Amino acid sequence: MIEVTNLTKHYGSHVAVDDLSFTVRPGVVTGFLGPNGAGKSTTMRMILGLDRPTEGRALVNGRPFEEHRAPLREIGALLDAKGIHPARHHLSALAATTGISKRRVSEVLDLVGLSEVADRRSGGFSLGMGQRLGIASALLGDPHTVMLDEPVNGLDPEGILWIRNLLKSLAAEGRTVLVSSHLMSEMALTAEHFIIVGRGRLIADMSGAELTAMTEPSSVRVRSPHASQLRDLLAGDATDIVLRGHDLFDVVGVDADEIGARAWSASLQLQELTPARASLEDIFIDLTKDAVDYHGATDSTNNTHELENAR
Repeated sequence: MIEVTNLTKHYGSHVAVDDLSFTVRPGVVTGFLGPNGAGKSTTMRMILGLDRPTEGRALVNGRPFEEHRAPLREIGALLDAKGIHPARHHLSALAATTGISKRRVSEVLDLVGLSEVADRRSGGFSLGMGQRLGIASALLGDPHTVMLDEPVNGLDPEGILWIRNLLKSLAAEGRTVLVSSHLMSEMALTAEHFIIVGRGRLIADMSGAELTAMTEPSSVRVRSPHASQLRDLLAGDATDIVLRGHDLFDVVGVDADEIGARAWSASLQLQELTPARASLEDIFIDLTKDAVDYHGATDSTNNTHELENAR
């Protein structure tokens, strides 16, 4: 596993990581989330021994990374996917440092789909191909622990599905998997546990189910051939009713159980009754709203105007 304890990193007067502690356990994909400048990359670099902590420590399978006799067999990492040498040469050079066989080089080239271009200079690779080479490097030592920073960056939809399934299969094998990404929709489909940081400090460390449970259902989607009568029944108690179609509308302020009970009492048929909870992106934005250093010009007033116009 990865154990981070009171990890702190100062760059002059700037605190990049501030007394951060968490544990990444095997068997699940853990998402490492935070706004730009939250300290995610700095934390990953300290885990790998590339940056020295000002205070605290980071252990990989019980030891600092640099103390492992064969580090590539303990943790495989993708932090920066740039390269210039042919993929096969790049991986062969890495393999030689840890006594990894040429057969394993061929295996990971196959695994990431680069076998046909393995002898081309990787400096000419597309962004997605560079990502695949970086992932091949991370998996070269068949490590117990895998740590990837933005692994889906530059991948097409097929590639994103591939990396999602790969990460889940690695976790299912009992490995420790830590993944950083800005794509909340993808992380919601891939990760089971989440570590969220902001301005270098821990904001949340919990499962996806626990994160979702923090939010109340924001609305209920209702579909019925008797939509007009149902809206009339709910109008007195609903704080908002948004029309989505002649037989479809969203209700805010009345829960699904109450809507179902009223429809039953009035003998009105229901075809859909779906509570809608906040997405991972909504939860992330809410949790980190005070830890974002840079805000765009669009504000909530503009969003409200757009919503009203849509109605």
